[in-house]
Amino acid sequence: MRILIITGLSGSGKSVALNTLEDDDFYCVDNLPVNLLPTFIEQCLAEEKQYHQKIAIGIDSRSGNESIDNLIDIVQKLKSDSVPVEVLFFSAEINTLIKRFSETRRKHPLTTQDVPLIKAIHLEQELLSKIADHADLTIDTTKTNVRQLRTLVNEVVIKKSSTGLTIVLQSFGFKHGIPNDSDFMFDVRCLPNPYWQPNLRSLSGQDSAVIDYLGSYSEVDRMITSIIEFMQKWIPLFEEENRSYLTISIGCTGGHHRSVYCVNQLASELGKIMQQPITVRHREFD
Repeated sequence: MRILIITGLSGSGKSVALNTLEDDDFYCVDNLPVNLLPTFIEQCLAEEKQYHQKIAIGIDSRSGNESIDNLIDIVQKLKSDSVPVEVLFFSAEINTLIKRFSETRRKHPLTTQDVPLIKAIHLEQELLSKIADHADLTIDTTKTNVRQLRTLVNEVVIKKSSTGLTIVLQSFGFKHGIPNDSDFMFDVRCLPNPYWQPNLRSLSGQDSAVIDYLGSYSEVDRMITSIIEFMQKWIPLFEEENRSYLTISIGCTGGHHRSVYCVNQLASELGKIMQQPITVRHREFD
């Protein structure tokens, strides 16, 4: 059995995630009152029906401050009882949320005659900050459209191959914004940049010419080795905390050459020495 709690900021893609999970035969319930969560899960565990093997439950800010605090306690109790529950938190930058609400003309759940949109977003961020801190996986959808989010949910969440820790390796470009869903972030802009080689500029870190170019520099190899040694030391401690995901982001300037190469090399090397499943995401390509 697998139980996912989908929560996060309004406009950040929770509904898209639930719809994607439902297409993969998850039994989905949206906006379930928090006080009904323990009873609902208990009933699903007791009945053991086929459609209860994969469950996704949407919970948002309409539950209120007290209920959100209770949600944290409920999730911790479920995990201590070895119930396979994961909390997925969806977020996005304020300007992106404002644009989405403007384009869709939908009402934010916390807006009133006296509370404008931007204030409602700030209130919701504050309200959900505690559950965000306790999330197993945070997904920042600022740079993600609907199609990309569906792909991301499929690759990172649905294809998760175990109930243990899954390592998510993602490349990104600093000039396109820092990903807010990272547990660890490494800056590889100090490495030689293929962009300045005219014959390599239009290629990516997945092309053989760029791979050969970066592979010829000892400092590139040292950077990758250092990251691997760091992760070997600290990943087991995260696993002992019953974490479901660990997101490691590697950034270069544009997110096409150095970071892509490093992520692919890390995935290959970590896959040989670690037992945890690894998911690769190249943000600027998705």
